[in-house]
Amino acid sequence: MCGRYTQTVTDPQLLAQTFHLENTPSGLAPRYNIAPSQSVATIVKDEANRNRLAMMRWGLIPSWAKDATVGNRMINARAETLAEKPSFRAAFRSRRCLVVADGFYEWKTNDDGSKTPIYIRLKDGSIFGMAGLWEQWKDPATGELITSCTIITTDPNELIKPLHHRMAVIMPQADYEQWLDPRQTDTQQLEPLLRPYTAAEMTAYPVSTRVNNAKYDGPDLIDPLVE
Repeated sequence: MCGRYTQTVTDPQLLAQTFHLENTPSGLAPRYNIAPSQSVATIVKDEANRNRLAMMRWGLIPSWAKDATVGNRMINARAETLAEKPSFRAAFRSRRCLVVADGFYEWKTNDDGSKTPIYIRLKDGSIFGMAGLWEQWKDPATGELITSCTIITTDPNELIKPLHHRMAVIMPQADYEQWLDPRQTDTQQLEPLLRPYTAAEMTAYPVSTRVNNAKYDGPDLIDPLVE
């Protein structure tokens, strides 16, 4: 699964170049401990089929949900069942997004039962998009319209396998356009995109257990752990 991640690269020009944005985004702060239910940066298509940055709540709330707490259980969606799950199949056809990130955390179980957080990123430290889906939900009590998202997971690559049986789908830039295009509604054409990222292009190292506290969000969280 993907339960915590980072988005520390905030350079507007780099974001615009990486995600082919016409308008240069501004105002993003570096984040070192993004947790479910928080507002996260995503990339979607606008009505003119242009890429734009959109802030969404992490934890997808289906349009038919009775209350927003449903989203707490839908931070991730399994790639293998997107087309059949009622919570995800409509979004899979036409409401896809990229979740902006540059690393994520998993926890290694030690022999004594304790867990060591591991930070995983691309070797070159570059920013990337994780495959996601999004929905809009209207609160029946207040009328508030909430846009929310989920991160898609797949089988782990060789780097992640010792840590967890799932990993977020990190999408290569070459696949961004096909994934985001709402005119592409044939999900069978999209399923091959939801594959494990190449392990040889990634790196992982232990970090401090301070990341366990979702309220803490400092740059020291991604520093390698000193034994």
